[in-house]
Amino acid sequence: MGPHPAVAAIRLAVRRVLHDILTELNTSAGVPAATTADRTPERPPSPLVLVACSGGADSMALASALAFEAPRLGIRAGGVTVDHGLQNGSDLRAEEVVLRLRELGLDPVEATAVTVGRAGGPEAAARDARYAALDAAAARHGAAAVLLGHTRDDQAETVLLGLARGSGIRSLSGMAAVSGAGGRYRRPFLQVDRQTARKACMVQSLPVWDDPHNADPAYTRSRLRHEGLPALEKALGKGVVEALARTAQLSRDDADALDTWARQAEPGVRDATGVLECAKLYALPPAVRRRILRRAAIEAGAPAGALFARHIEEVDRLITGWRGQGAINLPGKVVARRQGGRLVIRQG
Repeated sequence: MGPHPAVAAIRLAVRRVLHDILTELNTSAGVPAATTADRTPERPPSPLVLVACSGGADSMALASALAFEAPRLGIRAGGVTVDHGLQNGSDLRAEEVVLRLRELGLDPVEATAVTVGRAGGPEAAARDARYAALDAAAARHGAAAVLLGHTRDDQAETVLLGLARGSGIRSLSGMAAVSGAGGRYRRPFLQVDRQTARKACMVQSLPVWDDPHNADPAYTRSRLRHEGLPALEKALGKGVVEALARTAQLSRDDADALDTWARQAEPGVRDATGVLECAKLYALPPAVRRRILRRAAIEAGAPAGALFARHIEEVDRLITGWRGQGAINLPGKVVARRQGGRLVIRQG
């Protein structure tokens, strides 16, 4: 008798990602994908894959699947839990998560404490601190990848948040299955719903911790999860989460294609000195032109996180609605101005 369907689903999702990681490592190391009958190529040392685990149902399900699948593929499996210090007893909870991960057979396992700042709001600040800690842990242990437990439901919430910000197709593309420097972060569960992950924990008798922040209406994502999405499903019927997740993938494909187009078109809209030429920019589709403008602003020193669509729209008007207007001030003390048919973007 095979495993419960929920357990089978999470294990399959993790197995696919681990296969991808092995394939990439072997390719970069020059190891042939197949072997002959009389020769087995030398393989690099067993890679380490870490799971980021909060102790919640999603990440505990992910940890259990990694613990099951990794040894069967010759991969070492470890875990990291981040103590944000935002709740009383968070250090004790982190210690409990470490014990649970060790009971699953993961090694190395560690808890790391962070200090959460205020930049960008509490949710963004906690996220930044968490990823910085995970980056440090991965580097410290030489991990090939870090698995994250974001589910299809999380993806749907991310798409709706992007839609509410009105920040373009890239926001609608949600979370990438592979992200971070060198593809460090992997999200195996983007096609797995939250209920499947919780069911997998239940049938395996895995204790889980429900973060009270996830039910706190003070947080935007919490309100969306408990009020917004249920209201949409009531009005539009079941299937909203699946549709939003599908929208994310389609949007990501489109955004990636437009980014590639912009990179390829950019050299052709610069003069011999590298300055952008307004007439050539004007001839491009708006989506491509604005990507070039954004890249130019970031290269000039504008912080990507502080550069919003309204900034790029103002710069774009120097090309499409030129009436002699003055310079546009951008974040990072970057200034964009039109001079003699050329667009100059620089600091100061």
